[in-house]
Amino acid sequence: MTLPKFILGDNTDFPEAIYIIHTEFPRFIINLENDEVEWFEDFDQEDQAELELEIENLITQASAFYDREVERYND
Repeated sequence: MTLPKFILGDNTDFPEAIYIIHTEFPRFIINLENDEVEWFEDFDQEDQAELELEIENLITQASAFYDREVERYND
């Protein structure tokens, strides 16, 4: 199965939360309500340094994906 890079998710238990799921390495979920990130990967010190460089870019991409999806729903 081929998955998209980002998936939009919600949950009625958390009605204010908007989740973006990143399906590629490093896999994570970001809650756009508060920018909290939950990682599905375990990182060692070497990975941590690389991740810090990439995290801002990934969050920017996730936010852009959400904006694009909302715009498509409104059309």
